[in-house]
Order: sequence, then C-alpha cells, then structure tokens
Amino acid sequence: MSEIEFTAIDEALVRRAAEVVARAHERGLTLVTAESCTGGLLAAVLSEAPGAGTQLQGGFTVYTKAQKTIALGVPEDLLRRRTAVCEDVARAMVAGALRQSCADLAISVTGVAGPACDEDDNPVGLVHLAAGRRGHPPAHRVFRFGDIGRGAIRYRTVVAALVLIDEVLSTATATEAGAA
Repeated sequence: MSEIEFTAIDEALVRRAAEVVARAHERGLTLVTAESCTGGLLAAVLSEAPGAGTQLQGGFTVYTKAQKTIALGVPEDLLRRRTAVCEDVARAMVAGALRQSCADLAISVTGVAGPACDEDDNPVGLVHLAAGRRGHPPAHRVFRFGDIGRGAIRYRTVVAALVLIDEVLSTATATEAGAA
C-alpha cells in the first residue's frame, strides 16, 4: 500500500473561509459547492466557518462523469467531447448546482489531484474553477499546479476557490443580492 496523503484543514484555511462566509452574509447570498477533485473538501472548509449554517446550503461531490451528469445535468456529449476537466464543464457544473439547489451562488471544482493523469490524459495538477450567481455568467479560472502532490493540489485548489467566491461576492451589492 502506498503512503496515504491527506489535506489538512488548518487555521489559515478556516479563517479565509470565515471571511468568505461573512461576506456572503453581508450580501445576503447563500452558497453551494460542486466538487470533483476536492471531494467535498471545499464544503467541509466552508462548514467550519462561523455562520456557515445559514450561508452554506450544501454541496455536490461528483467524482465521475456519470455523477456529473446525474446530479448536475452536465451533458454527456460535453464530457465526451471536452473531457471532465475543462472550462465548459466547470461552467456547466455551476449551472447544475444552481438549478439543483436553492443557493444564490455556486462554485465548481473539476481537476486532477493525482496521483496519476485521469482517463482522458489530463495532467496531474490541472484544475478548472467556476463561480457564479443566478442570472449572471460564471467567472472561470484555470490552474496548472503541476505534480506537487495530491494534498497540496487539493489545498491550493480550496484556497483558489475561496478567492474566486470572494471575487464573485465582491461584485454583488446588497441590493442586487436581494433581487437575485
């Protein structure tokens, strides 16, 4: 058996999540996650923050292509044509998470944490994030962390996701949030 590598939820991560949850509360917006390579870690980190009980609606952990289709409605043909790790799938995951929840803002994560390339030969460390509010196009970011280890990729992905959520929240005014 190979060595087990895990991703720690440390104080710095929880403090960053607390800032994001507080900003969501200020804006009157609720959150939902749609995660693949982070396996629910982002939702777990957000749930550690004070106020998460009112701002975090929940999350979807969709490791496989089939589950992305079943749970979030990501089109099978999109997954075949573009692979599960691409901008279009990240955006489709946001749309599906918003459609399947009562949250105001969704964040999606799709990528390859390792230890090997995925079935479509996407490299270890390739991660796509998308985040958006209802009625607004989602923002997208791509990261190429490289093969730095599964735990490090997942940790950096959660940090990047918190930054992206905060960016999307920053564009929402309290007035917009009430109308969203």
